[in-house]
Amino acid sequence: MNKISFLLNYLAYYIKADNKHDIHSPYVFKLVTEVFNDNSPYPVYQKIETLRKQLLKDNTKIAVEDFGAGAKSKSGCYPELHQIKSIAKKSAKPAKYAQLLYRLARFIQPQSLIELGTSLGITACYQAVAATDSKFITCEGSVAIANKAQQNFNQLELKNIEIVTGNFDEIFAQVLNRFETVDWIFFDGNHRKAPTLNYFNEALKKINQNTVFIFDDINWSNEMKEAWNEIKQHSSVTVTIDIYLMGFVFFNKDLSRQHFVIRY
Repeated sequence: MNKISFLLNYLAYYIKADNKHDIHSPYVFKLVTEVFNDNSPYPVYQKIETLRKQLLKDNTKIAVEDFGAGAKSKSGCYPELHQIKSIAKKSAKPAKYAQLLYRLARFIQPQSLIELGTSLGITACYQAVAATDSKFITCEGSVAIANKAQQNFNQLELKNIEIVTGNFDEIFAQVLNRFETVDWIFFDGNHRKAPTLNYFNEALKKINQNTVFIFDDINWSNEMKEAWNEIKQHSSVTVTIDIYLMGFVFFNKDLSRQHFVIRY
């Protein structure tokens, strides 16, 4: 999707999006007021954003393989040298959205978490510090990037994150099978329709009443929009929240089936 289309779509989203006064679901109203609209300056923000600033100045080059939407071959992209600061600039979630994940995880307190797409680990750090007693596995395609992410976890003394490396198509089912049930999955790896839907359907085998799935870049391309619309219509889904750059999926059968577009 080109920039003009992206901006026009964002404008359409912003116009039709609801604020908290338009929400009639008590649970979603509570989420929006206590999580999405929480502007508290949590102390962990400064620690992780200091790390982000360090990465944005890091000129070190590493050899990166890409198994996602930008792959240049069927088995993955030929490794190319990339500066750490370039990866941090392009791949790390902006603070506004990474901190939202922190607040949501802090609110839900998931005990089992999976992330598809570690990159340098900034977003993983936010999730991990919100659920320190959890089992958290994050998946990364590039060994070099995973090694750097592990250094970042060590720097912040985060002990509850494990990195698994490899092609997501090959490792995701293996990671899922290490859990009896999964409370939280952040899908931020392969931004194409077919793989996204495949991961979603595979992950459905491990959901429980309180599971939440978060999909990144749901409006990144037309096919991601199509994937998001299919996910919303799945019979297991009860509530979804669309904030344009991210989509949140809930499976709690006690909630009335509704789809929200929230201004964020």
